[in-house]
Amino acid sequence: MKIGILALTAGGRKLAAQLTAELDGAEVVPVDDGIKAALAVAWRRYHGLVCVMAAGIVVRAIAPLLRDKHQDPGLVVMDEGGEHAVSLLSGHLGGGNELARRVAAVCRGRAVITTASDVLGLPALDLWADGQQLVPAHPEVMTRAAARLVDQGALRVYSETAVDGLPAGLELVAEPAAAEIIVSIRTDWPPTTLLLHPRCLVLGIGCNRGTPAQEMAAAIDELLAAHRLAPAAIRNLASIDLKQDEPGLLELAASRRWPLTFYSKDELNQVAGLQPAPAVLKATGAGGVAEPAALLSSGNHQLMIRKQKWRNVTLALARANFTLSAPVPAARNT
Repeated sequence: MKIGILALTAGGRKLAAQLTAELDGAEVVPVDDGIKAALAVAWRRYHGLVCVMAAGIVVRAIAPLLRDKHQDPGLVVMDEGGEHAVSLLSGHLGGGNELARRVAAVCRGRAVITTASDVLGLPALDLWADGQQLVPAHPEVMTRAAARLVDQGALRVYSETAVDGLPAGLELVAEPAAAEIIVSIRTDWPPTTLLLHPRCLVLGIGCNRGTPAQEMAAAIDELLAAHRLAPAAIRNLASIDLKQDEPGLLELAASRRWPLTFYSKDELNQVAGLQPAPAVLKATGAGGVAEPAALLSSGNHQLMIRKQKWRNVTLALARANFTLSAPVPAARNT
């Protein structure tokens, strides 16, 4: 975790030097041009920030920089005596709470954590979901679920995927009607559902050379909508290595933030039980692209959706093994 440490006074700079020496990835951020300018630069450069100064100064300086908990760095405010390390911003996903604990340990001070789940000993739902590769169907889902967990002390979970364990406070139920959180690849749930999509679908894709990204995207959206599947459940795209330089495919993957996996014709031809397509074999040397690529990448042996063809695009869908587990992961450092 790359950490920037800012201080204004002589005492603060002394503490900043101590923290820099004892925290991996920490460095002092110059404040010669003022705290507002220094924070504006540091905001984009560091995963975590420690400000050794009054909280009021920090609050006024960061106000124009704030976006949301998915993008803002973890921010800790500390007095120059090192007595209190206050997690002020992005406590869970941004790693602010853990940073406060680390800073407090160095100074033999006290970490001040105010997030309700931590205070009550309940799981941090956003951290757990992020580590489990669960994507909220709507941005407000995690906020509503976390508030309900704090109010009730527990939440009932129904999952279409395998479950090896759940954090304390989350209770597995057998029927969706009894659940408050539903883990599903599908979209056809009532709009009030607290819905999380597991990233477990692998989309195999073949295309003619020069196919635009917009045409590929339209084919994918049509396929998913027809089967009521969530785009957020797509884990990655898979294709033949001849497409590693296909501009439209690369543009599509970048715009949707989908990783790309490629296989050679020999690897694709090793997948048994599929009917070769003569035209594809002639063009690529592989009997097929979309279906075997999806199967290889998913690590599974069963297609959810057999290959479907559009004018310039062929798609197939496989489902990778996916299991929910109990541990809450460390904060994300991106």
